[in-house]
Amino acid sequence: MEFSAGGRLEVRITPSDVGKRVSVRRRAESADGSAEFTDAVGVLTSWNGGVLLITRRTGETVRIPESSLVAGKVVPPAPARRRGVPAASFEELARVSARAWQPVESEALGEWTLRAASGFTRRANSALPLGDPGIPLDDALARVGDWYARRRLPAYVQTATGAEGTQERLCAALEERGWEREVTAELRVGGLAPVGDLAADAARVRLLRSVDEPWLRRYQRFTAPGPHVLKVLGSGPSVWFATIPGDSDIPAAIGRCVVDGRWAGFMAVEVDPAQRRQGLARAVMAALARRALDEGASAAWLQVESDNDGALALYEGMGFAVHHLYHHFRYSRSS
Repeated sequence: MEFSAGGRLEVRITPSDVGKRVSVRRRAESADGSAEFTDAVGVLTSWNGGVLLITRRTGETVRIPESSLVAGKVVPPAPARRRGVPAASFEELARVSARAWQPVESEALGEWTLRAASGFTRRANSALPLGDPGIPLDDALARVGDWYARRRLPAYVQTATGAEGTQERLCAALEERGWEREVTAELRVGGLAPVGDLAADAARVRLLRSVDEPWLRRYQRFTAPGPHVLKVLGSGPSVWFATIPGDSDIPAAIGRCVVDGRWAGFMAVEVDPAQRRQGLARAVMAALARRALDEGASAAWLQVESDNDGALALYEGMGFAVHHLYHHFRYSRSS
């Protein structure tokens, strides 16, 4: 890592750079007493008491003593990783994805939104902080905790890292206050036409405007019937459900797509484990993409948890690239 034109190592960051993306090198002693150097790239989220806090794009926080710094500089936002990936801001995608998975009830807290759906998924039962809550952060978090406690739900805040305008500083502030990062997922984007052009047997796919009983039998998150589940699943500007019938009353594969302007969001793509690697997921997505193209969409997004290796490989092969990561922080009253 080169920090200056002449190759000299210089510390060219100060506490005034908090909030900027930086690259730093620090010195640490190894077990045998020799010096070792490690690098970190991320958003400088605080510089207090001689300690720097850097939040990486993964949401991981790195604490670096100021005395160990040997080099540091401000760096530009990470460049787009792939040609052909649709351009979008973090806020645009955050709002599009929120409209595709709406809660049963919500309440504004300044520019934050408190969302609840009787505990069905974290996305529909977490605070979405897109802006200023209008009150000091500690007061806002207390309001969040009380709002969810009244509904006998755990308090979650959904945050994002890894793109311009994301919330690394809020992530660090939550960690400092005892909130624990529970789940991390990727929001990926890609062109819609290539998905519609997949060589897949899309003719096998049934498309419906509303969810039916067979679809729910395949859906792994469906554990108990209730109007709150159906309301969340049916929410969004233009919603489609896809089913590939199976040999029993449980479908071989399912999927869900929400069309919202230029965007088509893919969710709940699931395949019978006994029938994987037969192109069923590709067929579901191709059929949904073709319908979304008919409605005027041109770009696609989806969300996938960071440890779902099979899904990550599938979507990577379809041309989906990571735009940002999002996390759910949970508050524990015992912390």
